Amino acid sequence: MIHVFIGTLAEYIKLAPLLWRMESAGLPYRLIDSGQHADRSESFRDELGLRAPDHVMGGTRSVDSVPAALWWAAGLGRKLARPRQLDRTVFGGHSGICVVHGDTPTALIGALMAKRAGLALAHVEAGLRTHRWLHPFPEEIVRVVVDRLADLLFAPDDTAAEELRRRRVKGRIIAGSSNTVSDALRAALAGGAGSHGSPRRPHPVVVTMHRVENLHRRRRRQGLVHVITRLAQTTPVRWYVHEPTRRALGSAGQAGLKASGVELVSMVPYAEFVRALARAPFAITDGGSIQEECALLGLPVLLWRDRTDRADGLGENAVLSHYDPGVVEAFLADPERFRRARRLPQSSPSQEILEVLAEWVDG
Repeated sequence: MIHVFIGTLAEYIKLAPLLWRMESAGLPYRLIDSGQHADRSESFRDELGLRAPDHVMGGTRSVDSVPAALWWAAGLGRKLARPRQLDRTVFGGHSGICVVHGDTPTALIGALMAKRAGLALAHVEAGLRTHRWLHPFPEEIVRVVVDRLADLLFAPDDTAAEELRRRRVKGRIIAGSSNTVSDALRAALAGGAGSHGSPRRPHPVVVTMHRVENLHRRRRRQGLVHVITRLAQTTPVRWYVHEPTRRALGSAGQAGLKASGVELVSMVPYAEFVRALARAPFAITDGGSIQEECALLGLPVLLWRDRTDRADGLGENAVLSHYDPGVVEAFLADPERFRRARRLPQSSPSQEILEVLAEWVDG
């Protein structure tokens, strides 16, 4: 049996193409939701055309604050302490392989639970590193731990695969043709991405920020607010605001942004966001997945980070700010010079993963 352990919206986006293909191939699987993004998971599954999970952990509220994270982790920790109950309830008494994705707390919990229950472990998007333990935290640590536990490591490209070989991980390394987000992006764009706008009605710059190292460091958070406020004087700006970001900005911060002409919107369905991204003149973000999407779209993007674990777009359409005002100003002076042609791959990384998993199950 294949167990797919998911909990965040980004994981749903990036693993949805694999789940679609498993359904089409008639390959049995169990879907387990950790509850990390509980309040939006059901609507997100509906948007992506995914079935209900076989097992849901946590409560009905998302883990979007420190107290909520501690409560959630404590509950899952109690499950880890009871391997027999874990095998019966979470994994339904089925042996097999558990698939986790990326660098989230859900990926770590899923990996630990799978190994505790005696299952094999597959890590999708393995091998990404910044080589700085605390940048980003805890993502860098999660990746290292999960990579070391995994029996199958699906690297999104040759660079990530080489990183895994250099670290001498024990599992089998499979170098993919690209990140699974390329499959999700292609599906989202199928409805039509529109044009790049017109002088009369230009499309807005897309902004997101959600990383802990930005939200909880006032200088970094306020630095982005300052950049966006100035930008909005001459350019339409739309900031897609995660709930933790909304709290970090506070009511006064949000009011100030709105008064400056910045459009603040809540998170929207993935396909809608992708089409807005494809139409935008450029993006400013601290998101790794958005960095990948911008690279595939050839969209100029300023990364509001000091380091990134992804090479996607660097030296081409993506500029790593390092929070350096000089770098930021140079990008904003002429973002269009960083635009590149779209490069969606012809191959499907999700199909590549499916074939390896099917072989594993049959073997």
